[in-house]
Amino acid sequence: MQEEDTTLRCRLRVEGIVQGVGFRPFVYALATRYRLTGQVGNDTQGVYVEVQGAPERVAGFRADLVSQAPPLAVVERVKAETIACRSDNGFRIASTDSAGRRRILVPPDTATCDDCLRELFDPADRRFRYPFTNCTNCGPRLTIITGVPYDRRATTMAGFAMCPDCSAEYHDPDDRRFHAQPVCCPECGPRARLMDSDGAEAAGEDPVEEAARLLRTGHIVAVKGLGGYHLAVDAESEAAVRELRARKDREGKPFAVMVSSLEAADELCDVGEEEARVLSGPQRPIVLLRRRSGSGLANDVAPGDRHLGLMLPYTPLHHLLARAFPRPMTLTSGNISDEPICHTEAGALSRLSGIADYLLTHDRPIHTHADDSVVRVVRGREYPVRRSRGYVPVPLTLPAPTERPVLGCGSELKTTFCLAAGDRAFLSQHIGDLENYETLHAYTTGIERFQRLFGIEPAVVAHDLHPEYLSTKYAVDRTGVEVVGVQHHHAHIAACLADNAETGSVIGVALDGLGYGSDGTLWGGELLVADLTGFERRGHLEPVPLPGGAAAIREPWRMAASYLDAAYEGDPPDDLPMVHRNAARWESVLAVARTGVNAPLTSSAGRLFDAVSALAGIRDRSSYEGQAAIELEQSADLGETSAYTAAITGTDPLRIHGTDLVRDVVDDLRDGAAPGTVAARFHNGFVSAIARACFKLSLESGICTVALSGGVFQNVLLLCRLRDELEQAGLRVLTHRNVPANDAGISFGQAAVAAARAGGR
Repeated sequence: MQEEDTTLRCRLRVEGIVQGVGFRPFVYALATRYRLTGQVGNDTQGVYVEVQGAPERVAGFRADLVSQAPPLAVVERVKAETIACRSDNGFRIASTDSAGRRRILVPPDTATCDDCLRELFDPADRRFRYPFTNCTNCGPRLTIITGVPYDRRATTMAGFAMCPDCSAEYHDPDDRRFHAQPVCCPECGPRARLMDSDGAEAAGEDPVEEAARLLRTGHIVAVKGLGGYHLAVDAESEAAVRELRARKDREGKPFAVMVSSLEAADELCDVGEEEARVLSGPQRPIVLLRRRSGSGLANDVAPGDRHLGLMLPYTPLHHLLARAFPRPMTLTSGNISDEPICHTEAGALSRLSGIADYLLTHDRPIHTHADDSVVRVVRGREYPVRRSRGYVPVPLTLPAPTERPVLGCGSELKTTFCLAAGDRAFLSQHIGDLENYETLHAYTTGIERFQRLFGIEPAVVAHDLHPEYLSTKYAVDRTGVEVVGVQHHHAHIAACLADNAETGSVIGVALDGLGYGSDGTLWGGELLVADLTGFERRGHLEPVPLPGGAAAIREPWRMAASYLDAAYEGDPPDDLPMVHRNAARWESVLAVARTGVNAPLTSSAGRLFDAVSALAGIRDRSSYEGQAAIELEQSADLGETSAYTAAITGTDPLRIHGTDLVRDVVDDLRDGAAPGTVAARFHNGFVSAIARACFKLSLESGICTVALSGGVFQNVLLLCRLRDELEQAGLRVLTHRNVPANDAGISFGQAAVAAARAGGR
């Protein structure tokens, strides 16, 4: 050993996603390469390292610690201090220290890596065709973790004792499976099996091959993935897809499709370079892609949709199934509509038995359910629609850190929750709509689980202003905390600000279906001047009645009636096909709108899009949220450049007259314009009106940054054209990067607002 004056001992604290990603074996190998002594270990703060040796070797080690970190690791920060030298016998991996306050980051579930995939299909490998092959670079993480620090005993693999071969790999620092907690093989690990809907074992030696045979013969098979069960059918079979729709009671919402490879994806859709990268990345989300004509898929997979949600296999079980059944298969969430995805065998048998004919399942328990994530690629960048498996629980960064832990309780639809401490915000996976017991139970237990995992006990609880949201009721029922109400559309804009690491004032354009306004009315087409701490409502769409309340959301023709009545000052035209289609209830709905009984005023942008969809003959009734507006976007003639015109009146706030757009729609329809032309001109006119209002507010306020948020901005035609128009006028535009623009981002926005307000005090 060198003399003390030429030897340095350094203690390093490594924070980030450094547990469950092969970081300790990486450190062991790196220290060995630099001929350093010391130790590395897990604790409740992350990973700690002590290295001792010549100063130049310690310096090289520290540089490579970050630059050469394992592929799944995310090193947020490294803190270093020099400590007294000591005598070590080489370098070792220390036992896990479970004491102290938890600050570790839990890794997300990750798709099967190339090395494991080669083993899976190598007849000479002992894991040949083994459906649970994994290593430190891939496999289940969040969905199997039951506690922290991340060790095998704190996962659902605790019940599977490693065989001698797996144990040797696990303890060999030179092996890819060194300290890979889910490591297993056919001798000691979970097993796949095929059951019928009554739970009886199905015939056949190979459950995967038998499941493929059942798919070929038109059966519906529930397949257990990383975060829950999916329902699979042959996507080229009209009868099978139609039967799945009937059994699941899912009338028109598109199904996702799994294909075996990027080449197969390119046969169905336009797959650009960035789309290919996202499709094949470790998160393996569903990616919404532009469809090619003549794909051969059943019409009912995505009826009337220009796009298709594609995904690639992400577990060994999926890869085996895709090899045995190489045609496209639908892979939609295994649940009853609006409920959380089924993730236990008992739950699947009780809730999916009326839908699935068979279950391709296994005995590795799922501790935390997680739906598939959904993204689009917009301007060469991921634009999230649903953030769940593969992305959660990677923390988001709060631009205004909080000293008091915060819980954002989210909204009512597309619900998530968000726990935050310091500058880290842990946004939950997609929970669903808080409209039934199962979803509410998943929501409350999910909050408790995240609190335990991340050691965060909230002192501040932020909620939506709507008093009837179950998330609001949950918030106000919590005791011993400060409860903070955050207006819905302010939360949307705050989420966009935080998503872009912004703290300054912006012109916030918040467009969605409905949100409870600070004046007690229903907002949804808002222009705010806002920062993280507060907002002013400086503009909005002209309010119209919502006849029948929630019924007007399900039946867009009601909104068309309301807009016509407002546009023509109580004398709406009766010569339109939409009026004739709904003649039986036309007068009664108009009467409701005029009396205001069960017809609250709303400035909702989503309801305006619904009204135009119905007027254009595209959709009178919606079978899922946003269907009419989605189909209006899908119908738009992308080559049409003409635009309708909407007046902007008033000063504070501005009022954008959607009724002007509706009158132009009626004029075009009377002239015989096609629905695609009407849809395009409406989009162009709406974009022009919002842009003009933003320009006006920019001149008045001196603010030159615009933030776009709210569920209506899932409309990529609207998003891109509005962004182009704003940028061409010299304004800076913020859009979402990591968090969905829809209500799934509300809890993050609530947490950001609560954190910023706490910092302001």
